[in-house]
Formats: sequence, C-alpha cells, structure tokens
Amino acid sequence: MPTVLEDGPYAFRFYSADYLEPPHIHVHRDRDSVKFWLDPLRLAKNWGFNPHELRKIRRLVDKHQAELLEKWYDYFGA
Repeated sequence: MPTVLEDGPYAFRFYSADYLEPPHIHVHRDRDSVKFWLDPLRLAKNWGFNPHELRKIRRLVDKHQAELLEKWYDYFGA
C-alpha cells in the first residue's frame, strides 16, 4: 500500500490489489478512511470522517487530482 502523497494529517494511498478497479485514492487519518474515484471525481465510500472534514478532503483530492491520476497510471500502468 504505497503512500503517494501526504498533505497535513492525511495520507493518500493506493492498494496494490485494486488494480482492476477504476482509478481511485484512499485517504487516511488516524483510524478514519475515505475512498474517492478520481475520474470523474466522486465519493466512493467513507469510513469515519464527519461531513465537514470530508468536504475538506474532497477539496484536497480535487487539488491533487491530476497528480494522483498520473501516479495511478505510473503505478498500475495505462
């Protein structure tokens, strides 16, 4: 599970076993986690973040979307 980006308390990770799924990112802080599809950007699943923090994380994913997609394709292949 490589960490491909850190922003503040958030770690952005891929899971190697997820290569068959569309591009997405898992964002972790402490015991909470959220999964966002990257193209188009949308929430897939939330495990513990409150709505306010979820909006903040979504803005971070949006800010880094191009970089995260590039890293996805570098890691998993086109």
